[in-house]
Amino acid sequence: MDKIYILVSQSCTNLAKFFKMFTKKPYNHVSLSSDLKTFYSFCRNYIHSPVPANFNSEELDRGVWGKMDYIPCELYELNVTVEQKEIFDKVLDDFIKNRRKYAYNIVGLAAIYWGFNWKRENKFVCSQFCAHVLEKMGVELHKPVFLHTPEDFRRIDNFRLVYAGNLKDYDNLHRELSSKRESIGMFG
Repeated sequence: MDKIYILVSQSCTNLAKFFKMFTKKPYNHVSLSSDLKTFYSFCRNYIHSPVPANFNSEELDRGVWGKMDYIPCELYELNVTVEQKEIFDKVLDDFIKNRRKYAYNIVGLAAIYWGFNWKRENKFVCSQFCAHVLEKMGVELHKPVFLHTPEDFRRIDNFRLVYAGNLKDYDNLHRELSSKRESIGMFG
């Protein structure tokens, strides 16, 4: 059985603090991964500026995550079928190859806040992107894709919490476990 990973996190950027003030939730960002090395989401393009934002890859030791010492997070694991994993890879590949056709859904933030299910063609915020990919895979969601918030990913059926704490501590633990697996002939 294959796995997909969902990371909900809260950076310490001014924009993230602003979102937290509004949402009153512990986490205000969500990303997807299939390998625990590279995560994908809609987020800022540059470390020091929240705009422009777009579809981007995120790595634990680079970008915003690489600049901060403490980033609270929760990592969830979802068991998926071979077919679901193929759909995940296909959808992600489309976003990667056609990155310029997608844009950050700035007005979608207000629509989510007010509970207005407004689908804008090729425009996403992080939670809408993650919900979109999961829906394409056939994962049962409890609300429309374009109303999802990072908080919702903490409550989806069949997601298993595998880590909660500082993202930096997880990164160090993951590297240590990966090197041990490689030294004894395992892959991971």
